[in-house]
Amino acid sequence: MSGSPPPRPQPAVALACAALVLSVIAAVIVPGTGDETLWIVLVGCAVASRLVTADLHANLFISGAFLCGALAAVFLGPAAAFVVPAAAEVVGWAVERYRRVMLLVNLAGAVLPTVLAGVVVQALNVDQHGVSLVVVLAAASFAIIVTNIEFVGLEIALIEGHDLKERHRPLVAFFPAVVLNIALTTAIGALYIETGYAVLSLVLVAVLAFTYMARLVISARERTKEYANLSWGVLSGLIRTLDARDQRAARHCAAVARFSRDIAHHVGMSERDQELAHTAGLLHDIGRFALSDRVMERGVVLTEDDWLAIRRHPELGADLLRDIGVYGPLSEIIVAHHERPDGKGYPKRLTAQDIPEIAKIIAVAEVYDTLTAPDTYRTRLSSFEALTELRRVAGTQLDAIYVEALADLLAGQGTEYRHADAADYDEELGIERRMNQAAGG
Repeated sequence: MSGSPPPRPQPAVALACAALVLSVIAAVIVPGTGDETLWIVLVGCAVASRLVTADLHANLFISGAFLCGALAAVFLGPAAAFVVPAAAEVVGWAVERYRRVMLLVNLAGAVLPTVLAGVVVQALNVDQHGVSLVVVLAAASFAIIVTNIEFVGLEIALIEGHDLKERHRPLVAFFPAVVLNIALTTAIGALYIETGYAVLSLVLVAVLAFTYMARLVISARERTKEYANLSWGVLSGLIRTLDARDQRAARHCAAVARFSRDIAHHVGMSERDQELAHTAGLLHDIGRFALSDRVMERGVVLTEDDWLAIRRHPELGADLLRDIGVYGPLSEIIVAHHERPDGKGYPKRLTAQDIPEIAKIIAVAEVYDTLTAPDTYRTRLSSFEALTELRRVAGTQLDAIYVEALADLLAGQGTEYRHADAADYDEELGIERRMNQAAGG
C-alpha cells in the first residue's frame, strides 16, 4: 500500500541555496542602473508592504512587495531585483519569526524570478520610455509571479512530503491574485514612465495604505468571527444545560427551529429570513435558563409568582442575546414570540401589526410542537387535532396566515415530520456551519 511521499527537506534546502547563489551571481555580473532615488522608493515600499500584506478574500490579495520587485526588475535591473524582495522577506521574517527553512524558501522564491526577469530585460535593452516597456513589464510580472508560486509550491511539497503533482494547485487557486497584481504593476509602471518619481511614490504609498486598511478590516473580521464562535458555544451550552433540567428543551427547540424555517420558506421569505427563523427557533426558550428549578419541575402547582417568572422568560432571553451583541437582531423576535395578534400576549401586549413576522411564525411552530410532542405537559394530540386547535385560536392567539401555511406544509408529510419526536438539536444547530458563517460571512 502506497502512502504519501516522505519529506525531503535536504533537496529543498539545496535547491533554495542554488537559486540564491544563481541570483547573487546574476546580480553581480549584470547589476543594472544606479538610480538611487528609485532604489530608495522601491525598497522602502517593499519592506513596508511586506509587513502589512493581507488576504482580501480567500486567495485574492495585493502584494506591495511583489509590485516593487517587478518594478525594480524592469526599471533598475538584477541588483535591485535582488535587494528589493530580499529586504522585504528578511524584515518580514524578523517580525514574524517563522521557520528558518521557510525563510530560505521564501527568499529564493522571491529573488530568483525577479533577478532573472531583470537579466532578460537588460538583455533586451528596451526603450525606458516606450510603449514596448509596458508590454515587457506585463510579461515580466506574469513570469515573476508564476515562477514564484511554482517554485515555492515545489519547495513546500518537498519539505512537507506532499505529492509533487499537487504543486500546481496554488497557481490555480491564486489565479485572481495573479491577474490583479499584474494589472496593477503594469498600470503603475506606465504611470512612472509618464510622470516620474513623485507620482510613483504617491501611488505606492496609496497601495500601501489600502493594503494596511484591508489588513485592519480582515483582523477585525477575524476577531468578530472568534467572538461569534465563542458566543455560539456559550448559547449551545446554555441550551444543553437547560435540557439537563428539562428533558424536552433541546428536542423542542430543534423541532421549533425546523418548523419555523420551513414555514418561512413556504411563505416565500428570503434565505436570510429563513435562517433567522431557524436560529430564533433554536434560541426562543433561552430565557428559561433563568427560571428556578422548582418552576422547571413537572407536576408542581405553580403560584402567581411562578407564572410571573415564566412570563418573563422572553425578556430574559432577549436581554441575554442583546448582551452577546452578535445576535442582537434576534432579540426582537425572541422577546415577542409569546405575543398575540389580539394584544393579550406577553410581555408587552403587542397587537398583530407590532409583532415581528418571524415571531408570529415561532409562536405557531411552538404551539404546534407542544400539542403534538410526546414529552409535553399535556395529553398528546394528533397532527390533525393540533391543526384543528391552531385554527380555533387563529386570529386571536396565533396569526391565521402562518397557521394555514403550516397546514399546507404538513399536508404532504409523513408521521415522522408531523410529529417531531426525533428532532435532533445537534443536527439543527449545525455548530460548525454556524461558526464558519458567524462573522457575516
